[in-house]
Amino acid sequence: MLWTIALTAVATLLVVVISLNFTAPEKQLERKIEHRYAIADPQFRREMGVMLGPAIVPGNHVTDLENGDEIFPAMLAAIRAARKTITFETYIYWEGQVGQAFADALSERARAGVAVSVTIDWVGSITMDQRQLQEMQDAGVHVERYRPLHWYNLARLNNRTHRKLLVVDGAVAFTGGVGIGDPWQGHAQDPDHWRDMHFRIEGPVASQFQAAFNDNWIKTTGVVLNGADYFPPLEKVGDMDAHLFISSPSGGSESMHLMYLMAIAASEHSIDLQAAYFIPDELITKALIAARHRGVRIRVVVPGKNTDSDAARFASKAGWGPLLLAGIEIYEYEPTMFHNKMLIVDGLLVSVGSTNFDLRSFRLNDEASLNVYDPAFAARMTEVFEADLKPTHRYTYGTWKQRPLKEKLFETFILPLKSQL
Repeated sequence: MLWTIALTAVATLLVVVISLNFTAPEKQLERKIEHRYAIADPQFRREMGVMLGPAIVPGNHVTDLENGDEIFPAMLAAIRAARKTITFETYIYWEGQVGQAFADALSERARAGVAVSVTIDWVGSITMDQRQLQEMQDAGVHVERYRPLHWYNLARLNNRTHRKLLVVDGAVAFTGGVGIGDPWQGHAQDPDHWRDMHFRIEGPVASQFQAAFNDNWIKTTGVVLNGADYFPPLEKVGDMDAHLFISSPSGGSESMHLMYLMAIAASEHSIDLQAAYFIPDELITKALIAARHRGVRIRVVVPGKNTDSDAARFASKAGWGPLLLAGIEIYEYEPTMFHNKMLIVDGLLVSVGSTNFDLRSFRLNDEASLNVYDPAFAARMTEVFEADLKPTHRYTYGTWKQRPLKEKLFETFILPLKSQL
């Protein structure tokens, strides 16, 4: 009898813990945002700066880096040039050559007296080489694993940091889609080497990257990293207006969702979207269709058969019918895993960072996105988008209607779990 009661109690507790990990934020957006002004309207910037958090600041320069051949050398060069501080937060840290290169560079700077603080997500770094972790710790790198498995945080095990932030001396910052792993090496030359982008940022907005890193550092350690070594005075280095904003289930969970809805609602001419995981909810689907009915041309590039998640791909396709019927163009990238995360609206706004276009990023993950308001940068990113279109296959409404029965059946089973993909 006692064993039955005990087992029932344990089973009930397990169900409660699992259900808590599936729970969405307490407050969610429920109504479509109407088209009231354009991206070019000053009102759009006013509301984006106020509603999303940090103000839009001028005087920045953002450089796009294409694939591992450009990304990793730039990040490692910045680390090796550090004189006072390095703060680094990442979701993926896998064993391999890339992980070793970063461990070596961070360790060398720590031994040279640079204050190096690193946050690595526990789930995203399960396959990390423990020797690399030990190397950094022995060198004096302060490494924290974000939300490791403990009995007291089981209810939040599903809430991960997906942010990709690197800040050097409080003045040079990086963000984008790249993880610390060997699949990102090279130049997307074959299915074993992923297509991705990262961005190097200089200017006053770099201080917002430092503040974003502090968010989870405080949660993890209780320590605030401040002072001139982390937040130095930053001069104007370019002409780009930008701001970095964050989201987390523990606060500001709807920031990313709201940003996409506001940008889509303000669009008047074009929306170009690159998404590693494209699983829009009902509100975003309605917003995209409404934009298309206003005459906005909408192009979406997603992974094709070379994907790291068949489940996410099928869950995505299940909802494509109404989008395709409305005239939204969807393209599948064929050469390799397509991991880009970028939104370009009306040739004026570019949004990049760690955020995927799915419910997990909108509601469960800690994310960080950089919005850049600059026509020249938007034009450059449109060139990148056009180049990525070349090795794609356009997916039509006819193709969607005629997809195999086994795909439709799989979609039926996977859709209830789409928020977890």
